[in-house]
Amino acid sequence: MTQDQYLIVGVLAGTLFLFVQGRLRYDIVALLALGASGLLGLVPGDELFSGFGHPAVITVAAVLVISQALVNSGLIDVVVGLLGRVRGGPRAQLIVLTSLVAVCSAFMNNVGALAVFIPIAIQVARKHAIPVSQLLMPLAFASLLGGVMTGIGTPPNIIISQFRVDTGEPPFRMFDFLPVGGAVALSGLAVMWMFSARLLPNRPGQGTREELFDIASYLTELSVPEESKWIGKSLRELNKGLEVDLSIVGLVRGKRRLPAPSWREQLNAGDILIVESDAERLKSILDATGFKLEAEAKLSEQFLVSDEIVVMEAVVGAGSALVGHSAERLNLRRRQGINVLAIAREGKRLEARVQKVDFSAGDVLLLQGDAESLPETLDRLGCLPLAERPLRINFRPRALLGLGIFAAAIGFAAVGLVSIALAFTLAVVLMQFAGLISLRRLYEDIDWPIIVLLGAILPVGVALETTGAASRLADFLLHISSGQSPVVALVALMVVTLLLSDWVNNAAAAVLMAPVGVALARGMGVDSDPFLMGVAISASSAFLTPIGHQSNTLVMGPGGYRFGDYWKLGLPVSVAGLVFGVIAILIFWPL
Repeated sequence: MTQDQYLIVGVLAGTLFLFVQGRLRYDIVALLALGASGLLGLVPGDELFSGFGHPAVITVAAVLVISQALVNSGLIDVVVGLLGRVRGGPRAQLIVLTSLVAVCSAFMNNVGALAVFIPIAIQVARKHAIPVSQLLMPLAFASLLGGVMTGIGTPPNIIISQFRVDTGEPPFRMFDFLPVGGAVALSGLAVMWMFSARLLPNRPGQGTREELFDIASYLTELSVPEESKWIGKSLRELNKGLEVDLSIVGLVRGKRRLPAPSWREQLNAGDILIVESDAERLKSILDATGFKLEAEAKLSEQFLVSDEIVVMEAVVGAGSALVGHSAERLNLRRRQGINVLAIAREGKRLEARVQKVDFSAGDVLLLQGDAESLPETLDRLGCLPLAERPLRINFRPRALLGLGIFAAAIGFAAVGLVSIALAFTLAVVLMQFAGLISLRRLYEDIDWPIIVLLGAILPVGVALETTGAASRLADFLLHISSGQSPVVALVALMVVTLLLSDWVNNAAAAVLMAPVGVALARGMGVDSDPFLMGVAISASSAFLTPIGHQSNTLVMGPGGYRFGDYWKLGLPVSVAGLVFGVIAILIFWPL
C-alpha cells in the first residue's frame, strides 16, 4: 500500500471509531475527517468543500423540505384518517400502521413519516390494550424499509444514484430501486407481521401518562406566611437564594391559579406555591424558607394546566440540542419557557432530580409550557411531541395541491426530463409560492447535521477511490471470496455494509462502501450496478441496534426498549432483506 492509502485508511478508521463511540455528533465527526483529509493532502484544496454542492446533498435538502410541506398541506392527515376505519385485532392494526409508514417513507423523509405515526400508534395501543412495545419498533423498521423503494426515500439511495455517474453511467432513476427495494420491504414487513409478537418484549413502554408519570405524588402546596422575608421578592430571587432546586409549577393567589408562573412574579403574603419535590428536597426547602406545608394529600394535575398552559409528553430526538445537557445547564425555564416535570428512560421514570439529569436520545419528557409556543419550541429543540394531532379536514384542497406538485416532480424525474435534484428543487419553490411552507420555515425544516455530514464525507469517499484504497479493500473482499462466483462477493459486500450501517450513519456507510463496491465489480470484470444496488439496500438496513438510525432511537424511550431488544427482531428482518434483496438483484440487475 502507498503512503496515501495508509493515510486515508487511518482517517477512515478514526472516523468510524468516533462514529461508533458517539461522543461527538456525526456531522462534527465528518468535518474532522474532511479537515484531516485536507491537511494530509488526500483531498485537493479546491475540492475540499465540493461535496456541499453535490446533487445528492441538494436532493436530500429538498426532500426534507418537501416532507414538511406535505405535512403542512394536510395530505398526511388524510392518510392518517384512514386508520379510523380499521377494524380488527393487534395484527390487523400492526399491518395497517406499518404499511402506511412504509408507503409514506418511500416518498418523504423516513424520520418525518415515523414522527407523524408514533402518537397515532400510542393512541391505538391504548385503545386496543396492546403493549406499545409491540407496535413502535415495527413502525421504526417499516420507515427504513419503505425508504429503500424509491430514489428519494432515503439518503443512501440518493447518494448511490449520483455515485453511478462516476462510473460513466447516468444516475439511477426514481423507480429503478423499486424492484429490489420492494422485495426487501415486503419480506421485512412479512417477517414483522408474523413474528414480532413473539420476538418483541411485552412491556407497557409509554403506556398512559398517568402510569408513567404520577406527577401528583410529587406535588406539594407551600404557603407564604405573613411574616416571611420572601414577601416582595421575585420567584427568581427565591430560587437563587436556595441551595436546592425549586421547581415551581403553579401559584395560587386567592381565587387565581397561575400554572407555570413567570420568574418575575413577586411573592405576596398568603400565596400558595405548587412545587414538585421529593421528601428530602422538600425538607430543605421548608427549613430554608420558613414556608408552611399546607397539604399532605396528593394534589390533582389540574394545578399544572390552564387555557394557556399545557402539559405535554415529548421524546428527545437523536440530534436534539438537549442531548448531553441538563435542564439546569440549559436554563430551559428562563430561555425556552418550559418546565421539565419528569423524565422516563427505557420505559421507567427516573427518580433522580430532573433538573440535573443529562438528557439522552430517546428519553421521554413530561413538559409544562405555553400552549401556543410549546410545539414550536419542541421542534426547535429537536424533540417529538407524543400527542395525537387533530385532523385538519378543511385542508383537503391544499392537500391536493401539495400532492399535485409532488407528483409532477416525481413524474418529470421518473421519465428523465430533468434530474431528481432539479425536479425537487423546483417543487420546493412551487410549494413555497403555493403557501405550503413559509420562507422562514424553509430553512428550519432542513436537517442541517445530515447536510453537513454529506457535504463533508463525500470528498472523503472520493479520496478513498482516487488514492486506490477502495481497490485495496476490494482486493481483500476478493481474497475472501477467492474462487467463488461474483454472487459471493456481492453477499460479502452487502453483509459488511449492513453491519457498518448498524453503528454509523447510513449516509456515511453508503459513501464509504460505494467506491469499494465499484472497485470490487471492476476487479471481477462484471457490471457495477448490482454492487451499487446492494450497497444502497444494505446501508438502509440498520435493524440491529438503536443507534444505527434516528428512527430506531426515536422509539426507544416511548417503547420502553433496551439496547438488546433490537437485534431479536432486527436479525430476522435483516436476513430476510438480504436473501430477497440478493435474489431481486440477480433477477433485475444480473451480474
